[in-house]
Amino acid sequence: MGRNSKNASIALLAPLPSLIFYLSFLRYCAEHENHIYSSSNSDNSLSLDVWTWCYDHPLLLANVLFFLNVNLLFWLIALVQSSHWLIDVYWTVVPVLLVHYYATHPLANCNPWRSRAVILMTWAWSIRLSHNYFRREKWQWGAREDWRFTDMRRHYGKHWWWISFFSVYVSQQVFLIGLCLPLYVIHSVDKPWNLWDFLAVAVCITGILVAYHADTQLHKFVSRNYELKELGKPVVPNLDKGLWRYSRHPNYFGEQLWWWGLVIFGWNLGCAWTLVGSLINGMCFAYVTVLVERRMLKRGYRAEAYKAYQETTSVWIPWFNSSQKGGKDKNT
Repeated sequence: MGRNSKNASIALLAPLPSLIFYLSFLRYCAEHENHIYSSSNSDNSLSLDVWTWCYDHPLLLANVLFFLNVNLLFWLIALVQSSHWLIDVYWTVVPVLLVHYYATHPLANCNPWRSRAVILMTWAWSIRLSHNYFRREKWQWGAREDWRFTDMRRHYGKHWWWISFFSVYVSQQVFLIGLCLPLYVIHSVDKPWNLWDFLAVAVCITGILVAYHADTQLHKFVSRNYELKELGKPVVPNLDKGLWRYSRHPNYFGEQLWWWGLVIFGWNLGCAWTLVGSLINGMCFAYVTVLVERRMLKRGYRAEAYKAYQETTSVWIPWFNSSQKGGKDKNT
């Protein structure tokens, strides 16, 4: 079996422990409805205690499953393979798993239209991001790990094996569970659909579309430069066309819009605290932006062009180029 096939098999089998456990829980709930729902039940068996706890604590159960299946199992797989590629694949999958988990949990209580809209949009977001990941990786499973993990591996040396558990996996739990808090609230509060829901949908869809177009423009730019390099011709040092003319990181902006759109759903349902995940993620994006731009400036062939680009172009929020006035170039 080739490496690509082996990694694809690992990726498809990796979430099975959580899926099997949760499906067993749902089956138990369906078959023993009166037992698990009754606090006066005299059966004090360990299995009933476990299922009752799972029933009473949907958010905690999601965290336990994430810790055991993603943090622990994925980390062990990474140690064996000496690569943390699997977490990148599942960054796009975990929100889909979570939205279906929250929607199917026995305690779920929601407006069906809001639930359907969010589930469909979460699938659209996941497909968009998964497509971009595999397109960038030339349709290979686990061809490489994130460059930031590679840099940290070099930095921490022999201590990386245990530091990676916290910096790669535990941190991802904080981000993903936090970002998906609105999905939990959407399936915990039943409130009629209103105008704020329309706004939330508009923001989410705009975010998905902006991120898709930004990533597609970046992919075409990178592919074209690769072709030029293969032909022995000078490469284009910097992408400043399309959405990238108005923002240095329009893909990050689109991704942030998606998550803040979900926060609007949570706020509308009386749970403004759901913004904590997007707030932490925003700070992380700010740090990543700094790392990416430092990396760009270290590449000699594009350093000068990128410095000029930084001086004239907004970091995240698309805005008119500073060399423009009234939407037109000063030179025109």
